[in-house]
Parts: sequence; structure tokens; C-alpha cells
Amino acid sequence: MDATQREATIVGAGLAGALMATLLAQRGWAVEVYESRGDPRIHGFAGGRSINLALAERGLHALRAADADRDVLAQAVMMRGRMVHPPGGSPQLQRYGRDDSEVIWSVSRGELNITLINAAEAAGARIHFDRRLESVDFVAKRAFYRGGGELHRVGFATLIGCDGAGSTLRGQMRARSDLGERTEWLGHGYKELEIPPAPDGDFRIEPNALHIWPRGRYMCIALPNDERTFTVTLFMATQDEGNGDPSFETVPDAAAARALFERDFADALPLIPGLDHDFDANPIGTLGTLYLERWHLGGDAVLIGDAAHAMVPFHGQGMNCAFEDCVALARQLDATRDLAAAYAAFEARRMPDAAAIQKMALDNYIEMRDLVDDPGFLLQRELELALQARHPTRFIPHYAMVTFMRIPYSLALERSEVQRVILEDATRGRSSLDDVDIAALDPVVEAALTPLEDSPA
Repeated sequence: MDATQREATIVGAGLAGALMATLLAQRGWAVEVYESRGDPRIHGFAGGRSINLALAERGLHALRAADADRDVLAQAVMMRGRMVHPPGGSPQLQRYGRDDSEVIWSVSRGELNITLINAAEAAGARIHFDRRLESVDFVAKRAFYRGGGELHRVGFATLIGCDGAGSTLRGQMRARSDLGERTEWLGHGYKELEIPPAPDGDFRIEPNALHIWPRGRYMCIALPNDERTFTVTLFMATQDEGNGDPSFETVPDAAAARALFERDFADALPLIPGLDHDFDANPIGTLGTLYLERWHLGGDAVLIGDAAHAMVPFHGQGMNCAFEDCVALARQLDATRDLAAAYAAFEARRMPDAAAIQKMALDNYIEMRDLVDDPGFLLQRELELALQARHPTRFIPHYAMVTFMRIPYSLALERSEVQRVILEDATRGRSSLDDVDIAALDPVVEAALTPLEDSPA
């Protein structure tokens, strides 16, 4: 090995780990990756907790940097917007953007992971499967992995933790230095179900949309797959909250689930012939937000993605944010050979943005389950688009800033709060867009919002 070659050990070969390995290997780093699971290309990808992923511009930008975007998009299904299924009513499409240039993509976690593993190996990274991290000796710079019935002791130059919300590396770092860790559990969980292809092999419902059945404090969503299936996810409280709403405590088995669907998701029930099996077979997924005050230990270790800032999935940005982490960390490592300085700069830059998208993800749960069929919300959405047309560089819808642009999440949140106040004030007491004096809002928008440019490549 070249004495000047930089070395990194990545813990976890999931989405962030495989992408991080690719970016560093492309830069000439010697990259070793240790993954607790078996090789998914051989053993398959475990289902039941996957929740299909929504790939947006932030994630696509990172995939382009790794030359993996074409392979990923070849497996993805375009989603133009939310197809809202109200109780007893006809589904209505609410577009995410202005046209088909502003869409997101539904991707299978398992297929995406395999694509990124292949990319990492093609770039020169070495991936060791069936190697579960057990402990780290930061003084001797040795990591201990369990696999094949043995304990493997491996030296490292630096560790990059990509091992998810339950990160073992984070636990080892915490044992050495306080990271200020806390987790806020949502109190809601999810079950994964499936809509199979139609008898003719095609999709059973509109494929180019994210389907939502909003029911107040609980909901179902369905995302399309390239196999002409839909991954359906039922979200509701884990414990009975005493408000009459269903929960996984009051809906404990397939029989109760079928009764729930007959009552509240009647149009979805015929689409899910395997409801009974899937409900009983698949586990209840937990949902929470992980907060840390520190992501690194000098130059010894750094955390990225869910290991640093796990969030609830309701804005579809967990993966996109993790991929942005990879690009941001690679850039800091390009800028200096001082690992501690690079990690500190990465943390300082990304931590405010992680906190912002964590908040927006929690807010979006309320929007998806309770507001997407609310007349007041829909009127604000109409006005939002009208103001965007009048002020295309100033009044950019919240969803567009988060999903179709790469401005910092923290800036998107800041501007969204300003825009929310304008929309609420202008529509209060109004029943239609005709009741709103849009021209009178022009000076308000110009005074409150400066022109906005997207982040450079």
C-alpha cells in the first residue's frame, strides 16, 4: 500500500455505508467496510421493516457523484404527487411540483442497497459481510468484529459509523465520551403490507403516485415498486390512547386488522389479498428521532446518516439526508488531511440541517394523516402555487425547497415558516382563492423573502 494513501474503515454496508465507501474509494482511499448482515446479493434482503424510499434531488445528486444514478433510476418508479383517498370519496392527485420535471422516485431499499454495494466494490472498496462490530479500543485503534463463530481483531486508521439508528459504534463512542444522546419516540409504529400485481401483471392502481389514506391520527400509504407491486404501510399508535382511534394494542392480529380495513380503508382492502398473512408475519416497526450533541471523537470516529440523526420517515428525506452527509463528509476530507478538523467541520455544517429536517419530518406526519384532505390546507396549497407563479425566485413552496432543491434544510425551514404565516393570514376566513386579494400580497412577499438560488454543484 502507498504510504501516502489514506485509509478508512466504514461500519455498515447499508445505503449510507456503501455510498460513503464508493465516494472515498473513487478518491483513492483504501476502504474497508464491515457489515453485520450476510451479502444481500446471496442471501436476499430481509423484508418487513423496509418502508419504500422516496428518492429526491438531494439523493440523486449524491448518486450522480458516485456514478450510480442511472442504475438506480432504472429500478425506480416516478411519483408525480400524493393520490389522496378520502373516506367514501374519489381519489384526488395532489402534485408535488408544477409538472413532471418536479417528481420523486420510489425505490426499493433492497435493490438500492445491492446497486450501491456493487458500486462500492467496483470503485475498489473491500466489503466484509457477516462481521458484526462488538467493541472498539480507541487507544490501541483496534475494532473487534464477531463473525463465522470467531472474534476478529482489526486495526483501523479512522472509523466512519454508518450502522443505523441502533449504531454499535455510537455506543462505543458514548462509552468513551458523552455524545449528548437522546431519543424521542413518536408513540406510533407501522406494519408493512403489499399490493400484488393485477392478474394481467400490471399495477392495480395508479403507479405514478404515492397513495395516502389519511384518517386523522392514523393512515395508510402505498408506494409503487418496479415489480408492479405496492409496498403498503399502516401507521398508527402503538398503545391505546383512549381516544377511540385504533392502535396496534387494539388491533393485535389479522382478524382485527381486517375489521379495521373494512371500516376505514374499504377501497384498499380488495387490493391486499395477503393482508391476514402479512399483518401477522411482519413486525411492528418503531418510529423515533435521535438527537446527538456530538457526532465525532477527534479524528478517531465520526457518525453519519441514521447513526447520527435518525428521523421519522414522513418527509421521505432520511435517505436523502444521509446521502447528503456522504457528499459533505467527502468534501471536508478533500479539504484537509487532518481528520479531526474534517470531522468537526462536517459536524458544524450538517448538524443544523439535520435538526431542521428532523423537525420537518415530524410536522409532515400531521400533514399527511390529517391535513391533505382539509379544505383550509388545500386552499393554502392553491395560494402557494399562485404566489410561486408570481414570485418564482422568492416564494418557493416548502415541498419544492426540501425535495427539488439542495439548499440547506435549515434555510428551507426558515423560509417555510415565513411563508406559512403569509399563507395562513391570507386565507383566514376565506373559502376559495377568489376571495384572496393576491396582488395585495406582492409587497408582503417582496419584503419578507429575498430571491433564492439553489446550491451550486
